[in-house]
Amino acid sequence: MSTDEILSFEEAMEKYDPVLGFEVHVELNTKTKMFSSAPNVFGDEPNTNVNEVDLGMPGVLPVVNKTAIESSIKIGLALNCKIAESCRFARKQYFYPDTPKNFQTSQYDEPIAYDGYLDVELEDGTVFRVEIERAHMEEDAGKLTHMGGATGRIQGADFSLVDYNRAGVPLVEIVTKPIEGAGSRAPELAKAYVAAVREIVKNLGVSDAKMERGNVRCDANVSLRPHGRERFGIRSETKNVNSLRAVEHAVRYEIQRHAAVLDSGAPVIQETRHWHEDTRTTTSGRAKSDADDYRYFPEPDLVPVVASREWVEELRATLPEPPAERRKRLKADWGYSDLEFRDVVNAGVLDEIEETIAAGASASVARKWWMGEIVGRAKAADVDPGQLGVEPATIVELAQMVEAGKINNKMATQVLDGVLAGEGTPAEIVDKRGLAVVSDDGPLLEAIDAALAAQPGVADKIRAGKVQAIGAIVGGVMKATRGQADAGRVKELILEKLGVTV
Repeated sequence: MSTDEILSFEEAMEKYDPVLGFEVHVELNTKTKMFSSAPNVFGDEPNTNVNEVDLGMPGVLPVVNKTAIESSIKIGLALNCKIAESCRFARKQYFYPDTPKNFQTSQYDEPIAYDGYLDVELEDGTVFRVEIERAHMEEDAGKLTHMGGATGRIQGADFSLVDYNRAGVPLVEIVTKPIEGAGSRAPELAKAYVAAVREIVKNLGVSDAKMERGNVRCDANVSLRPHGRERFGIRSETKNVNSLRAVEHAVRYEIQRHAAVLDSGAPVIQETRHWHEDTRTTTSGRAKSDADDYRYFPEPDLVPVVASREWVEELRATLPEPPAERRKRLKADWGYSDLEFRDVVNAGVLDEIEETIAAGASASVARKWWMGEIVGRAKAADVDPGQLGVEPATIVELAQMVEAGKINNKMATQVLDGVLAGEGTPAEIVDKRGLAVVSDDGPLLEAIDAALAAQPGVADKIRAGKVQAIGAIVGGVMKATRGQADAGRVKELILEKLGVTV
């Protein structure tokens, strides 16, 4: 894989002004597909959730999914969009193995929602308004798995397998207007914008919004122009980026790459790019097609979608509280400080903490585990916290074990490591590893005697009133028991043995 020349980010910002644009694809969680009765289920055996409509067999006719239309309208309303009173579908022509009909049923010049905006909060509380061009309905393509080769991509593969389970799954594509003025905060804004969209669609209940499954995917457009120039530069589009950190890194990399190309005097090529998480680089995909290349024309087999004002207002009345109001309520309910809550939001674990509290943990315990353990491990692995796959119920189970005295905090972190390694549930890992707290006085007293014998001067210090010196003995006992002693009981036994009252 060839490596492009790049400038440092700081040098790129000194010379150029970035202009961004995002196309976020949201898979809807309807029971059936957009135009057929085939199930919309993730993770089933390949090519089991398909029927003749999905495969474009001769003589079949599509039937639009009403729930998908309702979900699309809700998304449009949540993005402060206008809802079209009438809109229609169009055929987008392209030939690729994951599109069995040789066209995608989408919307072109008549989207269901248009002219909206989303206020995005950055890490320091700054609010940046992103203008929404449109949100339109379409169907997803199938999924190709490239076999052979070292990268899992089509380049170098021996052959490809196609799974049509995803073909026809309802999608809403949210397209921004060009985003100007972000400057050096462009990568941060990219991450925050996609996070905000994900929060909205999950809050609406219209999508599972799991980026690791491809429920939310982002195409990130980047162009640069010299400071002071109004005309936009040539853009590139990094396709199907499916994590928040990757969106941020991809935008940052493309800014650096564009700057190096412009500095060399060469033209930027308008093209799609592939993101490589392992190297945090992009590589060239194909020349970017304009709308004319897709030969759009109205879908002849579907009637226009008419959204009466009464229907739109009925759907508006069902919308949940807006994300900003939800965050304000959760902060008050949980009793977090401004800094604690902002850290939770910036770490991207607001939903996980809410689900953990709903599963039975206290607000403080949920924050301790997600912010103190999960986020740290995610940073070390260079992934988003949600990509680690830790379920809220797992955190609750760990916290309950600690509270019941079955394991201590140190053991609990070992159990968490076991969960992440796929060793089983917390209870199973405790049994397999023998990680039970030692609270039986017999073994503890033996360990205490040994620790006192090894440090004879400590007992005199404790008797003389320097009770903090007990930590040395407790440490010796914990070492002897491999961290499995009940520290509280150890302290009690030491004080009893030395005849000290506190």
